[in-house]
Amino acid sequence: MKEIGHRDTLSAHQTVQFESPSHTGTLLNGLNSLRSRGQLLDVTLIAGGREFRAHRAVLAACSDYFRAMFTDPMRESTQQEICLNGVSAQGLRSLLDYAYTSKLALSLANIQDVLSTANHVGLTPVVEACSSYLQDQLDLENCVDVATIAETYSLRRLRKRVYRFICAHLRQFAETAEFQRLSANQLEHLLACDFPVNCPEGDVLSSVLNWVAGDLHERLPHARELLSYICFSEIPTPRLAELWSSPVLQCLFPRRILPQPGGIPPTSLVNTRGMELVLLKVGGFGLSGVTNEITYYLPSAGRWKYLTSIPHVEQCNFGTAILGNELYVVGGCFNQSLHQENVHPFGFRYNALSGEWSTMAPMHRERCRFSLCVARGHLYAIGGVGEMGNDVEDEDGGLCCELYDPRTDAWLPISPLPGPRTQHAGASWGPYIFVSGGLDGDSVLHTLLRYDTRSDVWEAMSPLRVPRADHSIVCYGDQLYIVGGWYEDSATSGRVLVDAIEVYDIKNNVWAELTTVPTPRYHTGVSVLGSWLYTVGGFHSDTTFDRASGVV
Repeated sequence: MKEIGHRDTLSAHQTVQFESPSHTGTLLNGLNSLRSRGQLLDVTLIAGGREFRAHRAVLAACSDYFRAMFTDPMRESTQQEICLNGVSAQGLRSLLDYAYTSKLALSLANIQDVLSTANHVGLTPVVEACSSYLQDQLDLENCVDVATIAETYSLRRLRKRVYRFICAHLRQFAETAEFQRLSANQLEHLLACDFPVNCPEGDVLSSVLNWVAGDLHERLPHARELLSYICFSEIPTPRLAELWSSPVLQCLFPRRILPQPGGIPPTSLVNTRGMELVLLKVGGFGLSGVTNEITYYLPSAGRWKYLTSIPHVEQCNFGTAILGNELYVVGGCFNQSLHQENVHPFGFRYNALSGEWSTMAPMHRERCRFSLCVARGHLYAIGGVGEMGNDVEDEDGGLCCELYDPRTDAWLPISPLPGPRTQHAGASWGPYIFVSGGLDGDSVLHTLLRYDTRSDVWEAMSPLRVPRADHSIVCYGDQLYIVGGWYEDSATSGRVLVDAIEVYDIKNNVWAELTTVPTPRYHTGVSVLGSWLYTVGGFHSDTTFDRASGVV
């Protein structure tokens, strides 16, 4: 028989790793068995007048607190009995069970004792487990206590979760006795954290006033600081006037020097606290054809997300607008082919709060390739074409334009356009609507029209520097920005894509070229978000879209 270490039998450098998956559990079971039998125990911990025997090695392996106590030259390193001040017996018992079994029983009855003890001895996994447990148990009856616990033990994630929960249920929470238990610092943080709330800003102000009135003598000194977090500009005038009778406001502002209301009308938007403006991309042409998909771009995340889809057969060339924080999709055409367009007058309204679509009254005339603008709380459908590319006319042969009143769900005629216009762009500024460029038959227009919604009158303004159709226009401040589009080269009869971004000074009626875009496009979407001008999508050549097949 050959010797095992002989080279012919086994290489001297060959090793095999063995690992027992059950060893960890076996070791813990063995240590816990020694504890249960009182064997090899070498330290006694005293908490709440109760004694608990344990192994120093187990405690030191689990906790930096005990490791430092037993390995550093401290007095406790040689003591047989150690008194843990500020630690409850119930909390220590639970932590010892965890140290020897890796299991922990948590309940509302023991959570504070366990968390306090785990924090005291530095058992981070137990602290995190307690934090997760409290998140799962969070409700309107215990949220103040949970907030206090999170702040006491510097549990940042739990604290954020608690205040987000309170804000999401602020309407109901403000009506409970628990709301009055908030400290001044907690209420201030609640107002300052900028999480979404489920009530209008007027209700937020009312809740603050009620909290101060709950203990006027003690809380009045905090009122001015708390009121500095109220968005007064979002409170409608009648609601703010109603709240003026509050004794808190009378004490603080006897001369009515409270920040003046913004005078805004009530809308379907609950509150902008914690909200973020997004870009909406509504329908259009994708690589596989026409799509009704609506996505949004979240600047904070830097990516697009799916929102919903237009509840209609795939369509294009419709008008879109935002009014009262609701998305309107009106008109358009479907079953588009080279020689046929089924144009319709129907409209749909999307409520961002409920996530639901609803229908609205159809326009008096079907139309596509028109502009849909918002001014003074109404929608305005301007220009476009109907079936077979015909102009949209009223009964008298005028170029029909319409106004939509969301309060009555009705369309009304307005003064017609001075001339035919389709594939143009429109934007509003105060009571005025501006319409730029477009097509009149085969002619590309460079005219700019202004419509006064108060007098129902159209007026020609300074023309564009370059004629263009299928372009976009957006208002920012006191200026209009025009992006994209095309015009026809008179020499070659070919399309020329416009790379210049033109800016129009509304007050001075003057145009100027701002800059040029690297890749000229038409049918591109344009919007302003913050101080940034975004251009989204579009075609960059004449051959990117096959109208016969509907495929890009």
